[in-house]
Amino acid sequence: MKSTFAVRTMRAGELELALEWARQEGWNPGVDDAPAFWEADPSGFLVGAIGEVPVGCISVVRYGESFAFLGLYMLHPEFRGRGYGKQLWNKGMMLAGNRIVGLDGVVAQQDYYRRHGFETAYRTLRYAGIAKAPDIGDQSGQVVPVTNGKLEGLVHYDAGIFPGLRHSFIKAWCGAPERRTTFIVGGGSRVRGYGTIRRCFHGYKIGPLFANKPDVARALLARLLGEAEGAPVYLDVPADNVQGIKLAEDCGLSPVFETARMYRGKAPEIPLDRVFGVTTLELG
Repeated sequence: MKSTFAVRTMRAGELELALEWARQEGWNPGVDDAPAFWEADPSGFLVGAIGEVPVGCISVVRYGESFAFLGLYMLHPEFRGRGYGKQLWNKGMMLAGNRIVGLDGVVAQQDYYRRHGFETAYRTLRYAGIAKAPDIGDQSGQVVPVTNGKLEGLVHYDAGIFPGLRHSFIKAWCGAPERRTTFIVGGGSRVRGYGTIRRCFHGYKIGPLFANKPDVARALLARLLGEAEGAPVYLDVPADNVQGIKLAEDCGLSPVFETARMYRGKAPEIPLDRVFGVTTLELG
């Protein structure tokens, strides 16, 4: 009997497969992204399969009751053009319910998302290259590694910038020094910024890079770049953050492509002047 296409929640190990597909698409995910992604919303990752063979995926990670983020939407090249993508999309949007939904759309797909009710809020530019650390004077001593004792303050700080509650994700993302390196300026309730760098299949990505002021972002970025040890670095900067663009360019990075942050529903109010680097294009 011929197997049919069906969409279901991912099983253990299938998120790693989805990220491998993302690597093949040139999205260059982090080599250890899967565990923290999973913590964000274990039931928010869907796979489309023919029988037991996965052929496509989509994620709709829900951050609380009012916001969700869509990503990892793709089909294996051999199975495109058969209507499977529409089924994945419909299941994903059912998962989102009545929440506001965000996504980062590449230029070629933005019209598709508009037809499904998404509107552009702002552009994001990916900067890349072999970076040179910026001069930060005497601020280097203010930047310290994140320890477990600082995670609660960091989670609280993040909630003032990101549009949804993501406690489990941040604790997994920033509390795993063997996978990612996170630095913070300040501590407890006095956090003034933080940033994370992680190894990817090609080079390193920095994200998030959140800071109250450009000089705080500069100090964090200088420390983070030291972890890359001369390898290529990637940083996704909202185009509306003029100081963030300047900082990336001051470090010798150049724009290589752009996406648009798009929302279905009312766009959340995000302090973009504090977003010097997006966390990930897959999870927001």
